[in-house]
Amino acid sequence: MKYDLVIFDMDGTILDTLEDLANSVNHALEHEGYPNHTINEIRGFVGNGIRKLIERSVPRGTNEQIISKVHEEFTSYYTLHCADKTKPYTGIPELFEYIHSCGAKIAVVSNKADHAVQKLCERYFPNMIDAVAGEQMPLLPKKPAPDMVNMIISRLGIDKDKTVYIGDSEVDVQTAVNAGIDMIAVDWGFKTRDFLIKNGAGIIISDVTELKDYLSK
Repeated sequence: MKYDLVIFDMDGTILDTLEDLANSVNHALEHEGYPNHTINEIRGFVGNGIRKLIERSVPRGTNEQIISKVHEEFTSYYTLHCADKTKPYTGIPELFEYIHSCGAKIAVVSNKADHAVQKLCERYFPNMIDAVAGEQMPLLPKKPAPDMVNMIISRLGIDKDKTVYIGDSEVDVQTAVNAGIDMIAVDWGFKTRDFLIKNGAGIIISDVTELKDYLSK
C-alpha cells in the first residue's frame, strides 16, 4: 500500500450519522420552541463542528445565549442517542481490516465533540483505529486548521508524505491542504460530487471498493 497512515473523517465518511444528528438537532430546537429541519437541510449544515451546526439550525438572528442553550440541549441528547440510527457505510470495517493487513495505521479526525468520536469509534470499530481526535476547543483548533491532523501524525510517528486524509466535505479538502498531505474525497457522504469539485477536490471516489483499489496502488 502506498501510505503508512490513513486518516479518516467520521461523519459522512466512515459513519452514516445523519439521522441521529438531525434527530438531536430537532429535539434541541423543539426544546426552545423552534421549528424542525429536514434531514437534507441538516445535511447542508454539517461539517464545521457542532456549534456551527447549531448556529445554522436556529432561526436567523437568534442571540448567543439562546444558541448556547440549544447547543447544551443538543449535547445532552446526542450523548445518549448518538448511536440510535448511526451505522458504518458498507465495506468500511472490511477496508479497515485490509489497511491493517498491509501494515498501515488508521486514525480518525473529526470536528464532532471528542467524547462522541471516541464513543462511536469504540462502538463500531473496536480495536481497529490507532488514534482518534475529536473537537477539543480551545485546546486544539477545529478543522480546517491542521492541528488535530498534525497531532495524530506526530503521535504515530509517520511521515507526511506517507499519510493521506480521506473525507467527504470542503472542510476536509482544506484540512489536507493546510496539513500538507494527500487527500481523497468521497461522495457517498454529506456533499455531492459537483460540490466537492467546486471546492477543490482532486481525487473523488464513489464506493469503498474503488477506495481500496486506489489505496492498493
